[in-house]
Amino acid sequence: MTRADPSPDEPIERFARAERVVHWTNATLFGIVMLTGSALYIGQLSELVGHREQVRFLHVYAGLAIPVALLVGLAGRHGRALRRDVQRLNRWSRGDVRWLRAKYRRAGVRLGKFNPGQKLNAAFIGGAIVVMVVTGSIMKWFEPFPDAYRTGAQFAHDWFAFFIWLSVLGHIMLAFGDPEALRAMLHGSVPARWARRERPRWYEEMTGLPAESSSRDAE
Repeated sequence: MTRADPSPDEPIERFARAERVVHWTNATLFGIVMLTGSALYIGQLSELVGHREQVRFLHVYAGLAIPVALLVGLAGRHGRALRRDVQRLNRWSRGDVRWLRAKYRRAGVRLGKFNPGQKLNAAFIGGAIVVMVVTGSIMKWFEPFPDAYRTGAQFAHDWFAFFIWLSVLGHIMLAFGDPEALRAMLHGSVPARWARRERPRWYEEMTGLPAESSSRDAE
């Protein structure tokens, strides 16, 4: 949708409602999986929590629900915005590569809706979901598999869990470091000035106006 010269505080939709529902549903499921997984893996926590079989049940089925929630969010008319964002996350520009190499991240680099760090994180999490579901399924329903498969599945599952913790904690820290972007995931929109300053290519896509110049001062 083309906008005519938005004021600095005019909201621009960044995430549709369906995208926010998928995000917070998966954030909740990831939280459950990570906490229950820690309780199962760390003996002291397991003793404190108790009810090990119930914890294991919650861990397994919350993990299986993660890709289901994502696929439901991508399906149908309501998933149109999420499908567009998946395409954006998979599309890299020369500016993205420069951003990764740059000493000063914002110097002379025009970003789209997502920065390269977000794209890398999304790629890792997407791949990790597949690995965790496959390895976790082998560990849960192990009877058909030889011992080597089960041992390899547990090794991969444990290491991917470690890197998921790092990725999620980093994601949370960066989110709190940019309150306007965080509010967009809560309420759906960002001010036009933020879009112009932080995501100029996306601002131009949404408004049809050049980010570098406007009759309004967006700073």
